[in-house]
Amino acid sequence: MSLGNVLIFGDSYSTFEGYIPKGYACYYIPREKPETNVRHVEETWWHQVIAETGSTLLLNDSWSGSTVCNTGYSGDCSKTNSFLCRFNRYKADGFFDKNQIDTVFVFGGTNDSWANAPVGEVKFENITDDDLFCVLPAMSLLLKNICDTLPKAKIYCLINTELKTVIADGYKQIAKHYSVKPICFENIDKMNGHPTIKGMPNE
Repeated sequence: MSLGNVLIFGDSYSTFEGYIPKGYACYYIPREKPETNVRHVEETWWHQVIAETGSTLLLNDSWSGSTVCNTGYSGDCSKTNSFLCRFNRYKADGFFDKNQIDTVFVFGGTNDSWANAPVGEVKFENITDDDLFCVLPAMSLLLKNICDTLPKAKIYCLINTELKTVIADGYKQIAKHYSVKPICFENIDKMNGHPTIKGMPNE
């Protein structure tokens, strides 16, 4: 079954050279990172989903090293590469008004966990700017904004293995609140913390 026009908000797991916006940090660059063993775009999880469902990739907005919240590895990333700031830029530019989007995949949280960003608490209202530097309220606002902006789209929240338990559990709670479908992975074959060819298939 076709997913229609697909939008991805992701981090390194969803990157591939030449398939993400210019200027974004990219992890899957085969000639530079032979340790990943992923050599071709056809081996990535998202390309397999698109091909298997006969869907159209509208945009793969994935930035290697990016966090969902506004706390990055070097501190404040609220104006550069957080999932929140990227969503806000697209909304301000009218991207969602100009394009029909049928399916959204949100695959983040890995860097929030690795960067030891403040976790915060699950919140569904009265989320402050300070809260957005914390993992759980940031994901809550991101999913709310996506749902409000794209009420007809099917939204999936992909939850990585090896996240901090409090983050993974919080994401499940948030997804349920917004009627977003969580996809909770149990086993992903990895090298250097990233999916291998074996770890990419969507079973």
